[in-house]
Amino acid sequence: MNKAIRWRIISLQAVMVVVLAGAAGFAIAMGTFTTGQIHDELTSQGIYFPAADQIKAGGALDPKEFPQEIRDQAGNQVADGNQARIYANDFLGKHLETVAGGLTYATIGPKLTAANAALAAASKDDPNYAALQADVTKLTGQRATLFQGETLRSMLLNAYGWWTVGTYTTYAGFALVVVALTVLGALVFELFIADRKPENFKVAQKLAA
Repeated sequence: MNKAIRWRIISLQAVMVVVLAGAAGFAIAMGTFTTGQIHDELTSQGIYFPAADQIKAGGALDPKEFPQEIRDQAGNQVADGNQARIYANDFLGKHLETVAGGLTYATIGPKLTAANAALAAASKDDPNYAALQADVTKLTGQRATLFQGETLRSMLLNAYGWWTVGTYTTYAGFALVVVALTVLGALVFELFIADRKPENFKVAQKLAA
C-alpha cells in the first residue's frame, strides 16, 4: 500500500470517527430528552394505579379480571412509558369495556341518535316518555365517559410510543459509541503501529528481553 492510499484511509477513518461520535451524541441526547420529557409530563398528571389492598375479589385489581402485569404496579405512580401502556391497556381498557356493554365512543353515537329521535317523536303524555328520557340521559353519560376514557387512553399510549422511540434512540446512540471507538482503534493502529518497520519490532523485543 502506497502512502497516498494509506493517508486517504486514515483521513476517511478520522472523518468516520467524528461523524459517528457526533451521531452518537445526538442520538443519546435526543433519546434521553424524549424519555425525560415523557417522565416529567406523566408525573405531573398524578396518575396512580389502585393500591395493593384492591387486589382482592371485587376490588379495583380483582385477580380474576386483571393480569399480574398490572397487579405488580399496585400503588405506583404512572411515570414512564411502560407504566403508561399498562395503565392504558390493562386498567382503562378493561373498565371502558364495561361502560356501555363493549361499545366505544364512535359506536355508541348511532344508538344515542336513535334514542334522541325516539324521544323527539314521543308525546310527553306517552307512558314510555320518562323511560325514553332516562335512556337518552344514560347514553349521553356513557358517551361522555367513553370520550374521556378513550382520550386519556390514547394519550397514554402515545406517551408509550414516544417513550419506546426515545429508549431505542438512546440504545442506538450507545451502539454508535461502540462503532466510533472501534473505528478510532483502527485509526490509532494505522497511525502508530501499522507503519512501523519490522526491524523496529525486533529492536523493541531485544530491549524488552
